[in-house]
Amino acid sequence: MQRAQFERVEVERVSLAYGATRALAGVTVAFDAGTVSTIEGPNGAGKSSLLNVLATLARPNAGAVRYGEYELPDDRSQIRPAIGLVAHEALVYPDLSARESLTLYARWYRVSSPSAAIERVIDAYALSSFVDKPARVLSRGQLQRVSLARAMVHEPTMLLFDEPTTGLDHASTERVATAIDDAKKRGCIVIVVTHDRPLAERVADRRVFIARGKVERIEPSTRPP
Repeated sequence: MQRAQFERVEVERVSLAYGATRALAGVTVAFDAGTVSTIEGPNGAGKSSLLNVLATLARPNAGAVRYGEYELPDDRSQIRPAIGLVAHEALVYPDLSARESLTLYARWYRVSSPSAAIERVIDAYALSSFVDKPARVLSRGQLQRVSLARAMVHEPTMLLFDEPTTGLDHASTERVATAIDDAKKRGCIVIVVTHDRPLAERVADRRVFIARGKVERIEPSTRPP
């Protein structure tokens, strides 16, 4: 499967509606490699809608989204394999073990040396104690670790998080923050939709605030260097 490589994603005047409901209203914003951007705002502001557009899961009604030299919708087949997504749910089959799910995703992404890639993420996210158990018996924190491993098994160019710390304890939240930092160090474009202000202050290089489907303001990080 062909995978795009890009250093910048540009969203230009993007609008999105679900029937009569307007989710995005002319959003313009850009994201760069090696940078963590949080997307914040009240419920219904359009945060997850913007993430769905970036993930190629929703097609805008107007505007353009460019991934380096690639652009939606024409280049979706090249763009999609370059994206990793950590959503609310783990996005794994409940009756498959974590190892089986990782194998499925590695095959779907046509990862070279899939066994080595799977062992790499098992080690990186400390899955070994439960990697062969079915997903349905795992805790919320364990499932989130599986979700991180699944999203990273193909070494994506861009990593997207949608409310990744919801329902997690402190230790699991810290593991998510560490995964975000590691993706940044690898040079990923990292985008995190979150209501978790401490997480945003912990990981963000820049904070994008959305209200009523529009970018309201962009603030630089206040975290120590």
